[in-house]
Parts: sequence; C-alpha cells; structure tokens
Amino acid sequence: MNLYEDLKWRGLLYQQTDDDLSDKLNKESLTFYLGADPTADSLHIGHLLAYLVAKRLENHGHRPILVIGGGTGLIGDPSFKSQERKLLSIEDSLKNAEGIARQARHLLPEATIVNNYDWLSSLNAIEFLRDIGKHFNVAYMMSKDSVKSRIENGISFTEFSYQIIQAWDFEHLYRNYNCVLQIGGQDQWGNITAGMELIRKIHTVDAKVYGITFPLVTKADGTKFGKTESGAVWLDKNKTSVFEFYQYWINTADQDVINRLKQFTFLSKEAIDELEVSIQTEPEKRLAQRVLAEEITKIVHGENELKKALRVTEALFSGEVGNLDLEEVEMGFSNLDSMEITEDALLVDCLVALNLASSKRQSRELITANAITVNGIKVTDVLTAVNKKNALHGKYTIIRKGKKKYAVIEHR
Repeated sequence: MNLYEDLKWRGLLYQQTDDDLSDKLNKESLTFYLGADPTADSLHIGHLLAYLVAKRLENHGHRPILVIGGGTGLIGDPSFKSQERKLLSIEDSLKNAEGIARQARHLLPEATIVNNYDWLSSLNAIEFLRDIGKHFNVAYMMSKDSVKSRIENGISFTEFSYQIIQAWDFEHLYRNYNCVLQIGGQDQWGNITAGMELIRKIHTVDAKVYGITFPLVTKADGTKFGKTESGAVWLDKNKTSVFEFYQYWINTADQDVINRLKQFTFLSKEAIDELEVSIQTEPEKRLAQRVLAEEITKIVHGENELKKALRVTEALFSGEVGNLDLEEVEMGFSNLDSMEITEDALLVDCLVALNLASSKRQSRELITANAITVNGIKVTDVLTAVNKKNALHGKYTIIRKGKKKYAVIEHR
C-alpha cells in the first residue's frame, strides 16, 4: 500500500487541492508545513492527529516544517468557532509557543520548527495593507466557511484578517523554504486555499502549491472527541497524567477503537484487521483498546512512562498499591476523592470524610466485613488509626473500599 492509499484507508484524507497530488505524495519528496496556534501551553489529543499525519509523510521521505503560531495566536482563528476568541498577550502567546515547540520536537525530532511571530512581528500596517492585503478580494474572503458562519453573530476585523495572515505564512515558507504543501484539519481548508492564491498572485499563476485536509475526529455517537468530564486530554503529563492519558484510550468504545487504531497508530492493516476480529470473538478481553492505549502512550510519553501507567493500572485492579513509587502514586491517585490531615486520625472518621461511608456505624460495618484496605492491606480493627508513619513514602494513605472505590489521604 503506497502512502496515498494508506492515508485513504486510515480515513485521513478529507480534501485535496489537486488530482495529481497522489503521485507527488507517492513518488516525490515535498517540503510541507503544519501549523498550530499556541492558545494553551500544551497540545491536546485533538492536535495529535495532525502531528501524526505529518509523521506519516515524514516517514515516506517528505520534509516537515512545524509552524508554531506565536504571531497568528495573537489574532485568533475564527474557523468553526461560534464566537470571538479571547486575545492572548504577547507574553502568554510566546510562553505557550515554547511549550508547544517542545512537544512538537518530541513527536517529530527531525522536523524544522519555526515561530511565525519571527516574521509577522516585523510587518507594519502599511506593508500589510499594500503588499499583502491588496491581493485579497473582500467578497472572496467572505465566501470562506470560516467567515460565513460568523457573519450573523458578528466577526471583528481582527479575526476577519486571520486568513490573510496565515496565507502570508504559506507564502513566506514557499519563498524561504521551498514549501509547496500545507496540511491541516478540515476547518483549515479556507486558510490553506487562501495561502495558495496569495502565492500564485505574488509569484506566478503556475506556482505548484498544494493543500490537504484530514477530517476532524468525532466519536461514533457524534459527541466531541478528546474531552472528558475534567476537560481536554493534554499531551503535557502535568496537565493530564500519563495514567489518565492511558485510561482515556483504553476506555475507547468498541465502535470507535478500529478507527482510532487507523488514525493514531502506525500499526499495519493486517495487525489492525486482526484486532478488529478480536472485538467480535473476544470482546471481553478489550485487546484492541489495550493495544491502542499502549501504542499512543508510547508515541506521546515514551516506553518508561507507559510502564509506569501499566503498573498503576495493575495496582488499581489488584489493590496491591504498596509497591508503587511516589511518582506512580501521584500519577494514579491525583484525581480521586481526597483529604488532608496533619495528625493521626481514626479510620472510621476518615471513611466518612472521604464519602466512603455515610456514618461511623457504616464505617465500622465495612471494616469488620473485610471491605476496607489501607495501602493494600486488609484492615479489620475498627480502632485503626491513619498516621504519617505508615503512609506510603511518608505522604499518602490509599484507602480502598470493595474492589473499585479508592480515596486518598495526604499527610501534611
């Protein structure tokens, strides 16, 4: 299967600007670019698909440029947004850009990484209007879906001009890096084609430049991909722990998991077909989900972090949490019901405070019924005290009720 066929099989082609692009992808070595605006200091898994598409192209000999939008992030992309974005300060935009650049470098270490603030910040208003703005027809700009969808509710000139600014990115990269292809999600089609038009007007109508978009990822039930009750699933482990990241993928629904394997892993068609069979023959094993979670966690966080997430997962399942190191404890239990104590406390009181029991009476019943473990050890004495001396790593006491309900006490 060649690159173009592979992208189609994986559902990663939504639109392309030219019919001959398939031959160029399969037979030539193109310089292409992918951009991301630093609206936060980390990418989330909605961005991840784009970077993995870039990685697929790189693996087939194409040369990636990753543009961090320190400049365009100050403007705000109106694409598929129902209202105006909150404007970032220059300091926040550049700080966020540094965080995204680190993650981009991890995902594609051989790529060229640039920040468009470096060239956009030197552009003055007169140059912008005379040298760039003169190439854009207002009626043409208003016909773009990213603008049309906002006309009724209102769109500022700032966001209206975004497509011009991003188009200049493409022209700048074409002129300075011989970049001939831009890739992006389907919401970027208007911005991509605007860049192609600008290049042809400034250089030559026959300039060979191209664009590809891939579909935005949604769940089979139509709900938004990449969100949990606590918010976005981030690539930064300080925002979303590696354990939470792993658990997000392992909880993928059966009807979504094959598409996710195609989109987010580099497994072969044969391997994915086998996993699809396992969903029908051994659904209780959730083999496809486990492979998906392991593959993506390795890509984003590396083999060592995956091993830690697997250890935490096994400890939660077995209840044997006493062997986890401090980082693993904090990875797996940071978002559970918790409380802080500064001195010894009776376990019966802690169970009530942690909502593991409705009363002291129920606490005593749970303890005597062998339903409570403390740091992986069964407790049957209703007079048991929780103290820092017996805490894991001198800091945490992990309480388990039954087989699945956990809570944490942090000792201060």
